[in-house]
Amino acid sequence: MLSVVEVKTKKQQKDFLDFPLRLYKGCPYFVPPLYGDEKKMFRADYVYYDTCEAICFNAYRDGETVGRIQGILQKASNEKTGEKRVRFTRFDAIDDQEVANALFAAVESWAVQKGMNVVCGPLGFSDLEREGLLIEGFDELATFEEQYNYEYYGRLIEGCGYGKEVDWEERKIYPPDQDDGTLDKMADFVMKRYNLHIGQAKNKKDFIRRYGKEFFELLDKGYKDIYGTVPFTDGMRKMLIDNFMLIIELKYVGVVLDENDRLVMLGILFPSLSKALQPSGGKLTPAAIARVLYAARRPKLLDFGLIAVDPEWANRGVATIASAHILHLLREPGIEYAETNLNLEDNHAIINMWKRFKAVQHKRRRAYIKYLGD
Repeated sequence: MLSVVEVKTKKQQKDFLDFPLRLYKGCPYFVPPLYGDEKKMFRADYVYYDTCEAICFNAYRDGETVGRIQGILQKASNEKTGEKRVRFTRFDAIDDQEVANALFAAVESWAVQKGMNVVCGPLGFSDLEREGLLIEGFDELATFEEQYNYEYYGRLIEGCGYGKEVDWEERKIYPPDQDDGTLDKMADFVMKRYNLHIGQAKNKKDFIRRYGKEFFELLDKGYKDIYGTVPFTDGMRKMLIDNFMLIIELKYVGVVLDENDRLVMLGILFPSLSKALQPSGGKLTPAAIARVLYAARRPKLLDFGLIAVDPEWANRGVATIASAHILHLLREPGIEYAETNLNLEDNHAIINMWKRFKAVQHKRRRAYIKYLGD
């Protein structure tokens, strides 16, 4: 017999966290999130609960967990768009339409209780979380930043009455086969024409001290109109800084400043942590920490994190500066390629940027939507 219950007890929380680890056991493409970070969402002081409400459900059949889902009421997002949406995320299930129907019905009922009329997703609390359902690229290793899912998930979600809202594309980025130095020349031209320069820092703490405030202001400005984004809160800033201090190397971070030392553009690449976190199920055991630190310092793959340009500079060619820097990183010994993570399929500015490289689109993700009525 199938039952869906709201997650309240410690055992139910553990069932919720452990289910995907069991479902994907032995899958070579699945990369778990950090287990400790996932546990935090069951605490009353979780960083997102100043702007969000959330609910979690488990599906059980004959005492065994067969699925899970989370619903999120992201109030800051609804205030920004003027809509009445609930997001779904952390949907995992066996290949069974009855299970999916019951889980989504629970989230939809909660959405109606909250006065909402749309359910969409997968979208997390913010775009710093994993988002989008994988619909192409099921034989590719997931990045740490994004979720892997089995191919049948799309069929289950569509079977619950959901349709496409947006798609994201993901690419592997390699250096071009031939490089005549044109990109460097273009970047130098733009730098000189607009009196731009690269920001410097002695170490990560110095970087945060020098650029931290403007860094987040530029992210909010540059991402304001992008699907699913929300303004940074103090808690989100602290969380990103903590992650920055743990795993990011300064050489993979770049800021471009104008003649008055104001931030014009920023970019962050992350050393790939996928292989480092797979063996421990996302738990930071001593061995996992050692693997993470090694991967951060000697990466073979790079994951794109954030690239943001001040909208006032969007049409002045400053993207060539980022492209030139990325090209140099890709040519470093030991680096095989970089992954873009999610680019909206209609974000032509960023997609055109990859035309300067040898780019292979290898994944696609989708956000779904369902209207519940007035």
